[in-house]
Amino acid sequence: MAKEKTVFFCKECGFEVSKWQGQCPGCHAWNTLVEAPSLGKGKKSRAMSPAALGQFRADKPARLNEIESQKECRLTTGMSELDRVLGGGIVPGSLILVGGDPGIGKSTLLLQVCRLLSDKSIKVLYVSGEESARQIKMRAERIGKFSDELYLYSETCMGTILQAVEQIQPGILIVDSIQTIFEEGVDAAPGSVSQVREVTGTLLQLAKSKNITVFIVGHVTKEGNVAGPRMLEHMVDTVLYFEGDKTAMYRILRGVKNRFGSTNEVGVFEMRNQGLMEVPDPSAFMLEGRLEHEAGSVVACTMEGSRAFLIEVQALVCQTNFPMPRRTAVGTDFNRVNLLMAVLEKRLGIRMGDCDAYVNVAGGMKVMEPALDLALVAALLSSHSGQSLPDGTLLFGEVGLVGEVRAVSQAEQRVAEAIKSGYDRCILPESNRQSILKAGNLDVSGMKLAGIKHIREITNLF
Repeated sequence: MAKEKTVFFCKECGFEVSKWQGQCPGCHAWNTLVEAPSLGKGKKSRAMSPAALGQFRADKPARLNEIESQKECRLTTGMSELDRVLGGGIVPGSLILVGGDPGIGKSTLLLQVCRLLSDKSIKVLYVSGEESARQIKMRAERIGKFSDELYLYSETCMGTILQAVEQIQPGILIVDSIQTIFEEGVDAAPGSVSQVREVTGTLLQLAKSKNITVFIVGHVTKEGNVAGPRMLEHMVDTVLYFEGDKTAMYRILRGVKNRFGSTNEVGVFEMRNQGLMEVPDPSAFMLEGRLEHEAGSVVACTMEGSRAFLIEVQALVCQTNFPMPRRTAVGTDFNRVNLLMAVLEKRLGIRMGDCDAYVNVAGGMKVMEPALDLALVAALLSSHSGQSLPDGTLLFGEVGLVGEVRAVSQAEQRVAEAIKSGYDRCILPESNRQSILKAGNLDVSGMKLAGIKHIREITNLF
């Protein structure tokens, strides 16, 4: 009997080679090639063909102007935060990938979505390859009462799952998780590159042909990426990531990819005994517990997609007792903090080379946008001098290497969020201040806009 041929696939880009190599020739990533059976000549993918599921592709190429456009039809889930991230609701026939760390709340959120959709008389099939139906029932009783339109199925065989879909005809299918499902015709273990690729291809064709919305849960690696081949994210329509420390109270759901809406939208949830609860005012939630009149603490405004958040930036600067000063950054870019400290030392003459510096974005938020620079500079100066900024003050702006304060995008939305939260003073780039006043779209009568051009002007505020 001839030995079955195997090839090596890259977990990041899906590039295929005949022999193992340390570096992938496609994406040049190291140690990402894994062995998998080759389909070979004459063999076909085990993913269902369009003929088996119903013809959903066009018979022949057509001109763009000849194709009839349809009005966008979305299904609201009943959770406004989730609908925001999805772009306004669920698009029928879409394939949605939900990723996140273990215990972050992926299964809990999807079970809550099942409850809300089943209450609208929509058939939902929840397929779990990790839990039994009794275990899911125990978790469901904690969330609330469910209708009879929700079906639970504990199965890992793709063929058996398709039979259940054909029998029940659900409008929503949830697969938890993709790494536990396997195709019988693929000679590889569940969770391998071949299995994940084939199962996802089958679910993709199922979603498009039957107009069923499919949610799939994906495990993540130590780096926080979805486990399996990188092409998994390219195949699906939407990629949602759960962020946040699972020991913290809140969770952030971020839309990394969305073919039917804007990317980088976020939804904020709070984990409670009854499940994930929406946070209607994230700014107040993030600033809850903040102490007034404390040196090293400032309030900044950051943008996540089209949404503005008020966050607290903390800094602690003190004389070092070590030959090499310690620098720590939590929630922001460590190299950016070092760069700003060098700018302060060079442009303002403030000696920080012999100081330890600890910077923290309170609440566990991860902010990498340049608009946080001005708040970081103010927090470092405040902690170094021991003086705090006046109450009701908010900052945002980008800082360059010569100390100039540069304009940032969506300044009007940031100021509007500050006004809504009760702040009466905003320190921002001068060019942003002029553009806001010139546009005249925002009532700033109760807000003092202090425009600055250089970081040396911040020292006059303490």
